[in-house]
Amino acid sequence: MTIAQDFAAYGQWRAGLREGIERFRNWLADNELNDGQTELKLEHLLERLKEDRLNVAFVAEFSRGKSELINAIFFADYGNRMLPSSAGRTTMCPTELLFDPAKAPAIELLPIATREGNTGIAELKRYPDEWHRVPLDTTSAEAMQAALKQVSEVIRVTPEKAAALGFPLGEESHGAYRIGDDGLVEIPRWRHALINFPHPLLQQGLVILDTPGLNAIGAEPELTLSLLPNAHAVLFILSADTGVTQSDLEIWQEHIIGQGAAGSPRAPGRGRLVVLNKIDGLWDELKSDAEVAGEIARQQHSCAAILGVPDGQVFPVSAQKGLVAKINGDAALLARSQLADLERALAGELIPAKREIVRDGAAGELNELHQRIQRLLDARQSGLTEQLTELTELRGKNRGVVEYMMGKIQAEKEEFETGLQRYYAVRSVFSTLTNNLFGHLGMEALKTLTQATRESMVEASFSRHLSEAMTRFFVVVRGNLGKSSGEVSEIAAMMGSVYKQFSVEHGLKLGSPTVFSLQRYEKEILRLERWCNDNLNTPRQLLTHEKRNVIAKFFEEVATQVRRAFEHANRDAELWLKAVMAPMETQVREHQITLKRRLESIKRIHQATETLEDRIAELTHVDGELKTQLHALAQLKASLDARLDAAPPVEVARARAA
Repeated sequence: MTIAQDFAAYGQWRAGLREGIERFRNWLADNELNDGQTELKLEHLLERLKEDRLNVAFVAEFSRGKSELINAIFFADYGNRMLPSSAGRTTMCPTELLFDPAKAPAIELLPIATREGNTGIAELKRYPDEWHRVPLDTTSAEAMQAALKQVSEVIRVTPEKAAALGFPLGEESHGAYRIGDDGLVEIPRWRHALINFPHPLLQQGLVILDTPGLNAIGAEPELTLSLLPNAHAVLFILSADTGVTQSDLEIWQEHIIGQGAAGSPRAPGRGRLVVLNKIDGLWDELKSDAEVAGEIARQQHSCAAILGVPDGQVFPVSAQKGLVAKINGDAALLARSQLADLERALAGELIPAKREIVRDGAAGELNELHQRIQRLLDARQSGLTEQLTELTELRGKNRGVVEYMMGKIQAEKEEFETGLQRYYAVRSVFSTLTNNLFGHLGMEALKTLTQATRESMVEASFSRHLSEAMTRFFVVVRGNLGKSSGEVSEIAAMMGSVYKQFSVEHGLKLGSPTVFSLQRYEKEILRLERWCNDNLNTPRQLLTHEKRNVIAKFFEEVATQVRRAFEHANRDAELWLKAVMAPMETQVREHQITLKRRLESIKRIHQATETLEDRIAELTHVDGELKTQLHALAQLKASLDARLDAAPPVEVARARAA
């Protein structure tokens, strides 16, 4: 089984889930059971499944064979190399391969000169005019190869210009950037590349990130702050002939596994695989297969020991031979390249983990919607049963009994309307608490804090003042999140109490309020603060870099990522607030309608007793329809659960093979 087959199966599972949700959505509409909030949640869920992305990052120093490995794993079916791959440095800038059906196939290239501004890559993606666009002719392999070579283009600049653009010279550059005989330095022409290409895997949501070496990673904090941490799998590539070099180790410790609180490396997480590439360089016709295998195993063990991972997490491969074997259909060479072992491990790490995330998120939202619709139908049936009971008891009763029943229902209606005053009071308090929440969590508060921090840093006379301003920024951000969490808890507790009170006093079927937490955003802010303290807010960085550069880097990268986290937190909080109030509003409205119908039924019977049997027959028919709806809802729920839990065909085949 190849990763392409695994990913295709994952795409089929996701498509099946979307189909099931569409059926559920259409059924709700046909039965007039959806409201604005339900429709919004289903639309949001379907959009997430449609736009679902699976991010795989390839990270290494230059000349480790990253591009060739990408070609071998994902694009061998094209019968040639899709990405440029040759001896030396080929990937000169971070490159994302993805597919956006809203755009024509093309390469979008961001000029390296944009580093001189204070704008991050994520922000610049919103401005197409900043990018150089090269159309892709997908009907011609030769034309595509020629276009893709532009990712490798370089320019020559003065040493001062190179340093200003983030390419330091000397020992720290590990030989990547040096002054030539003409006194100039060769640097990448482009800062970032986006390749929009309708490859089947990319069309299903795969996103591939090809990164350059250490210098480019360090010069683009967005890689370490956002793109790499958010990757579902990271393949760290070494070369079998060099093993783990000092620059390899630096990338591994600083950019893949990160640093612990005391500066010690943290254990690598799930989805972090090490690839020992170019093992064909160790193949020797003068040695036996066992001797060659032993040499590869020793190099594998040595790399694992240095990186602090089990031997089984290091995968020896020959990307070049694997690509050739796939193109030529050479099964023996493919086996010797050991590429299939890596593909199985990548598929086993990547796809089940991603599927579990998607499944759990969808299951949570669908269960909540099902419970809401179930409670609504239960409430309708409960009210209907009460009406039928009342009307059945009126058979053969005199006018006085009918009048008594009418008075009883009128009293219930008046009592409920009195209770509605508490509901309106709750709405008022809910509105106040919501305003308090967004007073701390809202974007306006963050904007004010960011502006104040910028002013403090600009006015700072010493590096200590710069450091204090950055520290204070995170103290306030964490404080605002903490206050917001408290307000979320207060809203949840209040709504829980109101749900319970209305359930007991008026028989509403409300269950418990939807649970919500800002903990994931609190963790994200702590991660960004750690990065800032390790890479920017340090005595060495503050003393060796100009103040304007420190300020630019802080706001271009760190503050931008904080803003992005708050934008997501605001969106999730708004959805939760709507979700927590919607059941209350629906049930109150439904109870009002039920009481009104009961009262009208009794009045009609009071006015014309002969309508009693007709009304009982009418309500009995409606009761049958409700039971049919409840049965259909249960079937739809069972169908959705089956789709959520269904094992993709490839996983079934793999299990049988095992």
